Amino acid sequence: MKEKILDKATELFLSRGFKSVTMDDLAQELGISKKTIYTHFSNKTQIVKESVMQLFDQIAAGIEHICSLGKNPIEELYEIKKFAMTHLKDEQSSPQYQLQKYYPAIFETVRKKQFELMQDCVVKNLKIGIEQGIYRENINIEFVARIYFSGVNSIKDPNLFPADLFTAREIMDIYLEYHLRGIITPKGRNILNEIINSNQL
Repeated sequence: MKEKILDKATELFLSRGFKSVTMDDLAQELGISKKTIYTHFSNKTQIVKESVMQLFDQIAAGIEHICSLGKNPIEELYEIKKFAMTHLKDEQSSPQYQLQKYYPAIFETVRKKQFELMQDCVVKNLKIGIEQGIYRENINIEFVARIYFSGVNSIKDPNLFPADLFTAREIMDIYLEYHLRGIITPKGRNILNEIINSNQL
């Protein structure tokens, strides 16, 4: 039952946001009493924390799997983006922003974990891209990896990028292309254009 509650909570948090979903909503969606929920979780904060950590672990495992497939670095980034967007249900409610606002301690914990995961993944991606002649040799790997992480988080801020101007999927596509065009060689540009033109975004 605990897993069932957690799965439903994660689904609701991603579609409606962490602040909007109440314990009553969760009980109603599951067809159980709030008392049943409280036998497994002491409060909503605990549900939010476990839900966020479970989602992070699922996404981390998926990203690590994609990185193990040996795709070229540009394809790899598009595969990771596709996978993350599917898992995050396009983030219609800006859950990361709500998490930052209403559950700052949980947000900071997951942000550190995200940074470690992405830093490791992006640095490897950049090194392989340089080796393969897809990325420019003269890029500063540490800077590019960190600015990429910073940008991925910034585009989730609804005050900077409101939903009436950009969908989550559209803005991630724009950002990824923006990131890649700054670091690719002519060889890399051919691969990027091929991916964009084949609509495999």
